[in-house]
Amino acid sequence: MSNKNKKNNNFFLPSPPWQSPDCSSGNNDGDDSSALNGIIESGSVTVRKGEHLIHCLTIIGQIEGHYILPAQNKTTKYEHVIPQLVAIEESDEIDGLIMILNTVGGDIEAGLAIAELVAGMTTPTVSLVLGGGHSIGVPLAVSTDKSFITPSATMTIHPVRMNGLVLGVPQTLSYFEQMQERIVRFVSDNSEINPDRFREMMLATGELVLDVGTVLSGEAAVNEGLIDSLGSLSDALNCLYDLISQNENKSPKG
Repeated sequence: MSNKNKKNNNFFLPSPPWQSPDCSSGNNDGDDSSALNGIIESGSVTVRKGEHLIHCLTIIGQIEGHYILPAQNKTTKYEHVIPQLVAIEESDEIDGLIMILNTVGGDIEAGLAIAELVAGMTTPTVSLVLGGGHSIGVPLAVSTDKSFITPSATMTIHPVRMNGLVLGVPQTLSYFEQMQERIVRFVSDNSEINPDRFREMMLATGELVLDVGTVLSGEAAVNEGLIDSLGSLSDALNCLYDLISQNENKSPKG
């Protein structure tokens, strides 16, 4: 029983999901239910190890944007994620963010909005791709200070696609090209991959049966310069702790 209570003392959760966590420790019975409810609602949790308070954010399923997806879809809602990122950046208690991705992609503008926020944070950030970081998940994966991918994970790079009515006029093609360039520019600015090489993989034929594009294994993603390193959860966390220590050394002393 004592070991269980000790573990709960190191387990925190923002409640509601987008607020800063209550960093006071306690042994009340509500800790477990609060943590469980928060994970169910937002897929996030904040934990302490030693002096460091780390927020874990998961990007899973399909990224939901301006339109609500069907109930059977597993989604990440950007209206939940964006306030969390603001709260993490403004929090005096949270030292770092680890973002874990297993996503099929989703709304382009919502995904780019989240990626831009993460890229602009001063809080140390690390991403870990598990399973897949496909489509708009690619910019999200590279938006952090350091990125990791497991050997069994894959990343799919393909052109912008849209659902619904699409007009076959020059303006539509121009809009698609502008959207793709936004993605290419962001990915190349936040990783080591050459923009021309990224466009080449985006428009490759012969690899996907019903689409154009490229599927990269974890090792290939690292070799292409898209992801920084192969690694697991422990590798990503150790890197985050190192970044936090570096950030603390740079901070001016009061």
